[in-house]
Amino acid sequence: MGSRSRRQLQRWCPQPLTPLMEGPDFGMEDHDCNKKETSWEVIREWFKIHRTVPVDNSFSSSMPPSLYGPNSSSPAKMQDLRLLLGVLGCPLGPIPISDKPISHLHIKDIPLETSTAYYIIQQYLAAAGCSKQQSFAKNMYTSGTVKLVRCETEISTGKSVRTMGSRSAENGCFVLWRMSPGMWSLELSVGGHKVVAGSDGKIVWRHTPWLGTHAAKGPQRPLRRIIQGLDPKSTASLFAKAQCLGEKRIGEDDCFVLKVAADRAAVMERNEGPAEVIRHVLYGYFSQKSGLLIYMEDSHLTRVHSEENDTVYWETTIGSSIGDYRDVDGVMIAHQGRTVATVFRFGETSMQHTRTKMEEMWTIHDVVFNVPGLSGDSFIPPADILDTAQAVSP
Repeated sequence: MGSRSRRQLQRWCPQPLTPLMEGPDFGMEDHDCNKKETSWEVIREWFKIHRTVPVDNSFSSSMPPSLYGPNSSSPAKMQDLRLLLGVLGCPLGPIPISDKPISHLHIKDIPLETSTAYYIIQQYLAAAGCSKQQSFAKNMYTSGTVKLVRCETEISTGKSVRTMGSRSAENGCFVLWRMSPGMWSLELSVGGHKVVAGSDGKIVWRHTPWLGTHAAKGPQRPLRRIIQGLDPKSTASLFAKAQCLGEKRIGEDDCFVLKVAADRAAVMERNEGPAEVIRHVLYGYFSQKSGLLIYMEDSHLTRVHSEENDTVYWETTIGSSIGDYRDVDGVMIAHQGRTVATVFRFGETSMQHTRTKMEEMWTIHDVVFNVPGLSGDSFIPPADILDTAQAVSP
């Protein structure tokens, strides 16, 4: 309970406000803090540096000492950590969580795939213990640890392939607060970097030391960390109108596969400058034996137009194995998992591509429901977010 009393309000310095980019973003300020590049400009520069690093004819599997030296604070390692936190730190789900109770959904005259998914979700709620608790917890506190494994980058020129990068790991910890409906606050600290994100139920925002404060565009969507085994009711609401694609075996479990996807209008709201979101799809794998969610994978495709009229696609795929379910006040909560993310960069015509892989292992240490004193005031966004939101409101 000591963690509750130590929580303090965050104080923010004024930061230029730009839309939150999902996927890789490790933008950097110069030393004088006078210039800030956009996310996609820095991404292009980062991959340009890695493509032009000289290697011998054997295509060594590691980066030269000048980039990945013994010093853990080398520039390449610092950029890798920023990429890790940008992709795995606080990704969002593809669609908003339905505010309608699952039991009130009408399944008459809807496709068979949707009605089948409805019954799978009902089974999931029963397995998680939620069907027994009509008055579920109003808020939740969660703390845990993470281990982020640095990137490995595979570069293909069409004729040859080389792998670069370091698999060294960084340990960290996080604290997550959640309150219905749709209010949450996340603090994640890894390798000397701290990412803070949150939602007041209307605005989703994120703050990083290298990009400042950002607001998410488009509909208000849930934090992925919440729906990967921490809050069964939110997970069920997200998959309320899913499609059942059939069955698939994950490890030793036969699973039902459910799919949800953002519609075209929703993804278009998330476009920013030269970056155009093409699709965002999420798949949930529910064990036929236990009824619980044991694997989740989402794919996010973005098209970026450059000044040279080149079109580059970025596909971010995040797959999470979810397990170690334990009973917490009658609800089954996942206490351990492993996430593997892949960022795939390719062009429309060129045979060249770049694939960057990163991993996260996470463990939950503490879960507390109905924390006294937690209110909506605990989830108020930073002042610059509110000022910008009021300025654009009609």
